[in-house]
Amino acid sequence: MLIYAIKRLLSLIVTLVVGTFLVFTVAEILPPHLDKNYNECKVARIKLGQFALQSQVDVLCDKLHLRDPALERYVLWLGILTGIAADPLQDPEVLKSANLQLDIDKDCTGKYFCGKQYFGNLGFSITNNTPVNNMIWDRLGNTAILAGVAFALIVPLSILFGVLAGMREGSLLDRSISFFGIVAASIPEYASGVFLVTIFVAGLGILPGSAPMTEGAGWSIWQQMVLPVTVLVIYDGAYMVRMVRGAMAEVMNSAYIRTAILKGLSMRATVMRHALRNAMIAPFTVLILQINWLISGVVVTESVFAYPGFGRMLLDASLRKDIQLIEAATLIALGVAVITQLISDLGYALLNPRIRLR
Repeated sequence: MLIYAIKRLLSLIVTLVVGTFLVFTVAEILPPHLDKNYNECKVARIKLGQFALQSQVDVLCDKLHLRDPALERYVLWLGILTGIAADPLQDPEVLKSANLQLDIDKDCTGKYFCGKQYFGNLGFSITNNTPVNNMIWDRLGNTAILAGVAFALIVPLSILFGVLAGMREGSLLDRSISFFGIVAASIPEYASGVFLVTIFVAGLGILPGSAPMTEGAGWSIWQQMVLPVTVLVIYDGAYMVRMVRGAMAEVMNSAYIRTAILKGLSMRATVMRHALRNAMIAPFTVLILQINWLISGVVVTESVFAYPGFGRMLLDASLRKDIQLIEAATLIALGVAVITQLISDLGYALLNPRIRLR
C-alpha cells in the first residue's frame, strides 16, 4: 500500500508541474506579451496601466525579464515561487526605476510572508496593490469554511437518501427521492439562490441576503452562511444522492445480497455488512472530488451572496487582468485537485480489495 501511495504521489507531482506550466502558458504566453507593431511589453503595460509612459513600460519589461524566451521566464517564475530567485516586483530599486508605486512591507511586519525571496512567493497583485499572499489565503479560508460546512452536510444526507432510495428500487420512496433529486440538480445555483432570497429574506426577513463575513447589520457569521450553504447542499447533494442511489440499487440486485436475505439475514444487517461498502466504491471517488468543486467552482454562489471567497476573487482577477493573482489562484486550485485525486485513489483502493496495489 505504501509503495502504491508513493507511486501515485510521484505521478501527481509530475501532473502538478505540467499543470503549472500550462497555467503559466495560458496566463502569460498565449496572450501575446510582446506587441510586434509597437514592440511593447503587454504584461508590463497591464501592470503599469494604460496611462503609463512607454519608457516606464520598457524599464519594467526589462526588469521582469519579459523579453526572455518563454522557458526561461517559466523557470524564473518557478524560482520565485520556490524561493530560489528574488521577486523583481518586491525590489525597491526596480519599483523606483519603473516609477511603480506599490505597498511593499519592507520591514516584514505584515500578516503573511514578505520580502524579496521566500518559499511560497505567489507574486504581487497590481490591482489590489498588495502581495498575493496578503489576500489569497483569507479568501481561501473563507471558501474552506463554506466548503467544509457544505461537505459535512452533503456526505451524510446523500448517503442516507441514496441508500434509502436504492434499497427498494421502484418503490414510492425511491421515486419520490429520485424526482426531487433530479429537480434539485437541474436548478442552477443562481436560480435557487434567488428563490431562497425571495422567501427567507424578502418574504420572511429571517435571514440576511448577503454574506460579507463581518459582524454587521445584526447578523451573525453563521446566519450569513445559511443560504449559501443551503444552495450548495441542494445543488451538489441532489447530484450525489442520484450517484449513491444508482450504486446501491445495483448492489441490492446482486446475487450475494439475495442469498444473504434468503438465508434469513435481516435487511438492516444485509445493508450494513454487505451492501453499503460495495455500493460506496464508485460514489466515494465522486464525493472526494466534490471538494475540488467546492473550493474553486462555487463562484456563482459566492457572487449571488457577495461572499468574499476564493472563486469570486478569481473571477474579479480575471475581469481586472490581474495576471499574478490568476496564476496563484489557479495554481492553488490545481494543487487541491491533485490532493483530492490522491485521496480518492487511496480510498478507492481501500474500499475495493480487487485492485492490486503494486
